Amino acid sequence: MYVNVLGPLTLRHGTHSGVPTAMKPRKVLSLLLLNDGRVVPVPALMAELWGDEPPRTGLTTLQTYILHLRKLLAQVLGVPTATVARDVLQTRPGGYAFALRSGQLDVHRYRDLVTQGECALDAGDERTADAAFRRALAVWQGPALVDVAHGRPLQAEVARLEQSRLTVTERSIETRLRLGRHQEALSELASLVVEHRFHEGMHGQYMLALHRAGQRTRALAVYQRLRLTMAEELGLEPSLRLQRLQQAVLASDPRLDVETGAAGRGPVVA
Repeated sequence: MYVNVLGPLTLRHGTHSGVPTAMKPRKVLSLLLLNDGRVVPVPALMAELWGDEPPRTGLTTLQTYILHLRKLLAQVLGVPTATVARDVLQTRPGGYAFALRSGQLDVHRYRDLVTQGECALDAGDERTADAAFRRALAVWQGPALVDVAHGRPLQAEVARLEQSRLTVTERSIETRLRLGRHQEALSELASLVVEHRFHEGMHGQYMLALHRAGQRTRALAVYQRLRLTMAEELGLEPSLRLQRLQQAVLASDPRLDVETGAAGRGPVVA
């Protein structure tokens, strides 16, 4: 069985899909999958389905959804419903838990690759880190659970995943810049700074990549555009770190250039 939540919700065994068509059972399944191996309390599931005002029949309806999910999974896996209840979609004290084997959920693969990347960075192996971060980001097939409506519990879980994705994206680009691969990072950064208009770290990375690519004027324009947007919409100035980077670009500070030899370990942001 292969399960994906980093993009559209999919649950497949061979050619068979175990994703229900109705939205509320999809929400229940999604919340259980994102908490793989952990108990999701009944109140959390009911909050996902109905917010702060569950109907009087809410518990019975939730139990019906669980029963339908078990029957669907039994059909997909070709096992009795009782086996699903015992080994896959389990009733636990106070709630329910979905039990997956290692590697079945895309989140598992993503997190394993991120860990590999971080360990490689700690060991000073930036090439291995770069490869691991790229493979981790390639696991994503779109926004998490893009085809499932999110109640508050799912919103919290999805927000956590999307923040991790953003952090790993930034780490991946930082690693490429340290390796001197600024040219290949330019197009991705151009898109990212449009999508994340106030993300100073990514703007700094874009400025640095442009500077190293011989596009100092564009690097300074990136800073001015961010400064104007922040002032007009937030009443804020860019951070001191970004201001120092702007001054370094203006002065063509040689410390911004990629160092030869040491795997490109120049400063990412001055």
